[in-house]
Amino acid sequence: MTITDLPAINASLNFVSMIFISTGWYLIRRGAWRRHVACMITAVTSSTLFLVGYIVYHVHVGEKSSGYTGWIAVIYFPMLASHVLLAFVTLPLVILTLIPAFRRRWDRHRRIGRWTMPIWLYVSATGVLVYLMLYKWFPPPSTR
Repeated sequence: MTITDLPAINASLNFVSMIFISTGWYLIRRGAWRRHVACMITAVTSSTLFLVGYIVYHVHVGEKSSGYTGWIAVIYFPMLASHVLLAFVTLPLVILTLIPAFRRRWDRHRRIGRWTMPIWLYVSATGVLVYLMLYKWFPPPSTR
């Protein structure tokens, strides 16, 4: 494995998070709290591994501008901007959602989780889309 493998690994970890966040939400809505806990532990673990991989990659490679113009730029840059801005919000929200769960304060966990889940899910999904656009679907010369 080399540093150039990290974007694909990070996108895969984001995808895993997206699946387990969605499944965890589905399960808790049906009262399956034990399976919900397992899903959310997997989602947190996957997201943590993603964050480590993301930091390692960008420390070694730096930031790569896409160089997109035209219709691709119209789609890519707003999605990227919303992804990055909400990613900064996600980490504190996840922590603020986990603390009441550890303290068995289900009312507070549920209240914060209603905000955390859709934001975290959006960040995970757009992370996968950013990767696909940048490395697979429309790779600019700087990423080939």
